[in-house]
Amino acid sequence: MARILLIANTLPPVDLSGAGEQVVQLAAGLEAAGDSVTVLGRGPGGARGPKVLFPLTIVLPTWRAIRRLRPDVVQVHESDGALAAILVRVLRPWLRPRATKHGPKLVALLQVSYREEIRAVRPLRHGDKVLGRPGAIERRFLWTKGPVQLVLGILSARMADLVLACSRKTATEIERDYGVRGVGVLPNVTGGLPVPSSATSPSETDRPEEKAGGYLLYVGRLRVRKGVEVLLEALPAARQAHPGLRLLLAGEGEQRQALEQRCADLDLGACVTFLGRCDAARVRRLLSRACCLVVPSIYEGMPLVILEAMAEGTPVIASAVSGIPEVVLDGETGWLVPQEDPPALTDAMVAALADPAEAARRGAASRARVETCFTPAEAARLWHDAVLPERAATP
Repeated sequence: MARILLIANTLPPVDLSGAGEQVVQLAAGLEAAGDSVTVLGRGPGGARGPKVLFPLTIVLPTWRAIRRLRPDVVQVHESDGALAAILVRVLRPWLRPRATKHGPKLVALLQVSYREEIRAVRPLRHGDKVLGRPGAIERRFLWTKGPVQLVLGILSARMADLVLACSRKTATEIERDYGVRGVGVLPNVTGGLPVPSSATSPSETDRPEEKAGGYLLYVGRLRVRKGVEVLLEALPAARQAHPGLRLLLAGEGEQRQALEQRCADLDLGACVTFLGRCDAARVRRLLSRACCLVVPSIYEGMPLVILEAMAEGTPVIASAVSGIPEVVLDGETGWLVPQEDPPALTDAMVAALADPAEAARRGAASRARVETCFTPAEAARLWHDAVLPERAATP
């Protein structure tokens, strides 16, 4: 049994974050394997104050937790754990666990390269046509949060004894952009925790647009790198082939007003519904009733919503970017299309809607793939192989 301390800024149910969800999924898998796991975030016993100050305010709670727990492994998640990682690295000679001669092993688990995040804040184009532009918040990200997170990410990676990434593609980006070598892969997972009960009222759970099912679904923030503008551009042609087509957009973001205006310009008001922010239970319900989940992003790590859709037996239409092709197998569990290519996205949506039996086949294959490759138990096994190989090899 290993004593493990996981440090993360965003944790459910307070934060709707894929990165935070992966912390608790991994913790569930490790605990089921017999490890003792403590998760340290914001709140009682952890960091106090606003989320933006977490890199600073988590340092003292980290020190207290390490002195109390004497962990074998300290793992920081995302760049917000950089200063905690520096603390562990500098003070490690005085932080020796009870059962080992050395201080705790330091691991950094990273979901994205912030250099790539910065590059993804740009206009969306198809040929000479501009489909969408970053808003004010995203432009500020380029000069404020983006560079800070990049520096913190580099520090996290370089302080760590081992760096893990959520996909092989992301691992390659981290090695290139953060100047480290030997980055391992620990894919995101789902299924280790019960879905929280919905906070919505009964009347909201029976909305006609959801209850009827058979719709296309987008779930995520409404920001430019998510590519929703590309999806809207692809809809008119798909609608000609399938006049009854419906698209539900679950999520909020600064692009919403521009997207609503684009729907009006394209005369899509009758087939597109903006649902706003949805809790985890509602998202799962939406996924279970959808014909397909559509993920038209231009940059990602390994989106949790794709795994959640596949676990529900819902096939995925997605851009072939980042770690997505490592999860969605084109022609087997879904459809992959080039990024920023509305005609290709139209063709995939038309194919999915035209052949429900084929969509169902790919959905069933999706569920089987998640149950085999993307579970907390599999994540725990891979984590032990990468982080504590000497223990993993012991019968």
